[in-house]
Amino acid sequence: MPLQMMEGSIAVAETVRLCRPQVISAYPITPQTHIVEGLASIVADGRLDAEYICVESEFSALSACIGASAAGSRVYSATTSQGLALMAEVVFNSAGMRLPIVMGIANRAISAPLSIWNDQQDSIMMRDSGWLQLYAEDNQEAVDLHVLAYKICEDHDILLPAFVCFDGFILSHVFEPVDIPSQEEVDEFLGPFNPYQQLDVKDPISFGMYATPEYYLEFRYEHDQAVHRAADALRKHGKAFGEKFGRDYSELVEGYRLEDAEVAIIAMGSICGTTKDAIDEMRAEGKKVGLLKIRCFRPFPAADIAKALAHVKTVAVLDKNISLGAKGAVGIEVKDACYGLGIPIYDYVLGLGGRDVRKKDIKKIVELAEKGSGDMFYGLREELL
Repeated sequence: MPLQMMEGSIAVAETVRLCRPQVISAYPITPQTHIVEGLASIVADGRLDAEYICVESEFSALSACIGASAAGSRVYSATTSQGLALMAEVVFNSAGMRLPIVMGIANRAISAPLSIWNDQQDSIMMRDSGWLQLYAEDNQEAVDLHVLAYKICEDHDILLPAFVCFDGFILSHVFEPVDIPSQEEVDEFLGPFNPYQQLDVKDPISFGMYATPEYYLEFRYEHDQAVHRAADALRKHGKAFGEKFGRDYSELVEGYRLEDAEVAIIAMGSICGTTKDAIDEMRAEGKKVGLLKIRCFRPFPAADIAKALAHVKTVAVLDKNISLGAKGAVGIEVKDACYGLGIPIYDYVLGLGGRDVRKKDIKKIVELAEKGSGDMFYGLREELL
């Protein structure tokens, strides 16, 4: 199929259509709105045989998805920022109930102060919810990861929900050429939803039961083990995706000019594209710099990261989030993954609330890391403090 020039949100909506969800429930919120508007039009036009449930809040949106998934339907939702925050209770419930729900996250900053622009604080704040978290660098990855997420989530050895995260406005509202798979290809890859268990009045079961202290710890252990197993599921299904569609997602991390790098930059999402351009320019100047892109934040690929960074002299982590009172969440986990390797690892919190990160900023951060200066907010406007 020839590439199609499409807005990121519409490309995601068309891809979700190909995955044949039977129930879609969502509440519109900027910058996610175009996704659910697109899906509403698709259902209204009869291009997808699905129930589109209009709800009064994000809490209700995910609650409806929980019910539909438990009843044996493939479901989809999408949200961002405060909408995800409003879902918080049911985000944890859906994961604990082991329901394979896929939800698109058009990443946006968290209030207050109110900001509708991009950073990754919203999905990062749900890192401990038990959902898988995949991050797209561009709109092609956002398309592909939605299909792959259903395959992983519905694997009977996993049975977990997943966020497919892509940067709000930077990707969601930008037109890029994308390869939208055919319906036949997606049908062959996913197959029909085959629930491991479902609500049935003829064979009653319960989901999300009350657990006394004698049982709760074991539930959490089993949940944790499933999240860890998802790494192997992603490798297996990501490889199969590559064989089917020509784009391999079998790795949880991806290196760019990293083989002989002395300085490694670590990042997630669309900032990786800017970073690659900056690296190309620095390489032309003789600097040995490379990128390690994290595609999967949950499960966190600690061993893969430690292996990929074993030869570098310095690491700079770009964090579009902040664990207030500590550091960026990615930086904290990278330092934990590389404990004992003796590599200086510096964290840079940047781009919050949609502030631009340019190639010159990436080059400046590399200079700071080489001088041993890091663990800071980068780009602060001192005159405002």
